[in-house]
Amino acid sequence: MKEKVMQAYEKLAGDYERHVDKQSGHNAYYERPAMIELLPGDMSQMTVLDAGCAAGWYTEHMLQQGARVTAIDLSPAMVEACKRRVGDQATVLTCDLTEALPFEFETFDLIVSSLTLHYIDDWAPTFREFERVLKPGGTLIFSVHHPFMDFQHFNRPDYFAHELLSEVWNKQESGPVEVTFYRRPMQEIINATSSRFGIKQIVEPQPSPVYKDHPEAREWYGKWYDRLMANPHFLIVKAEKSS
Repeated sequence: MKEKVMQAYEKLAGDYERHVDKQSGHNAYYERPAMIELLPGDMSQMTVLDAGCAAGWYTEHMLQQGARVTAIDLSPAMVEACKRRVGDQATVLTCDLTEALPFEFETFDLIVSSLTLHYIDDWAPTFREFERVLKPGGTLIFSVHHPFMDFQHFNRPDYFAHELLSEVWNKQESGPVEVTFYRRPMQEIINATSSRFGIKQIVEPQPSPVYKDHPEAREWYGKWYDRLMANPHFLIVKAEKSS
């Protein structure tokens, strides 16, 4: 499974670097505005881990808010894309979130993980490491596929199953790429998180109306706005390590 994920994102890295920010409405107008609502506006002096940085959009955003950012990703091609984006402003490393992280205890004030954890089968080791490297009182914010969205989209027979799914994404540069990920019920997401952290907020995002009249966004809003206003596609969790 790990090899499948890495191979897919090695192929997708060029699309993420050059096209996702403006051409993927699910990222630009849906997931990112909802995540940003949960992030501190002023991140001066904060140490932040971008866990699953892809081509570095969140890394760059948090740098602009004054944070000291370490960005990690399983895909070497994504790591290189992130480095091209932020230069030497952040530490960017190839890391596997299913293994021990190369950081000292209580290093970070905040961990942000955008649309990454659904590629991991067992969250227990990952959350154990997140807890270890977070400072007391530190915050974890992550987004994943909404479990009911995958249940409906793939017409699955058992909502409560923890299962491996795949679909083909056809992107501008990569062409068709098979992307594989795990679906799990809401209770598993909540229980895995609360086993290590105190849950502060659950968000089932709706599209931000802010960009609705932007010329580059009109096509996406016309296709997706009403649907996503009634049917969540992603789930966001904000949690906190005990002090």
